[in-house]
Amino acid sequence: MKLHELSPAPGSVKAVKRIGRGHGSGQGKTAGKGHKGQKARSGGGVRPGFEGGQTTLARRIPKRGFNNIFRTEYATVNVSALNSFVDGTVVDAELLKASGLIKKELDGIKILGDGELTKNLTVKAAKFTAAAKEKIEKAGGKAEVM
Repeated sequence: MKLHELSPAPGSVKAVKRIGRGHGSGQGKTAGKGHKGQKARSGGGVRPGFEGGQTTLARRIPKRGFNNIFRTEYATVNVSALNSFVDGTVVDAELLKASGLIKKELDGIKILGDGELTKNLTVKAAKFTAAAKEKIEKAGGKAEVM
């Protein structure tokens, strides 16, 4: 293959619309901008969110709530999801991330008590609900707070 044989993929290159080049082109005179007005002028148009001088929606609607920068957010895992591991496994953040049960660790991991656990596991997490701790220990495992 030589340089002169190269061509773009079919349909990937679109011919440019030559605006304001006479009536015959179909884009002459007003060049597709219609007649007069703000949008027909050079550099015309309005910024996003502009409503013609009317108070914008963002300013009409009241502010509500706040974001607490000190809030701790935990990645949650239910006890039933831990059944996918083999007996005697030490379940920690790295293993949960590798298995796809959590995406990010956030400020720690919290184990919730939904479902049943049949495997004997050692679970290491930042927090446990009372039900989760009970179910892990009932199955013969250990719930270790990190």
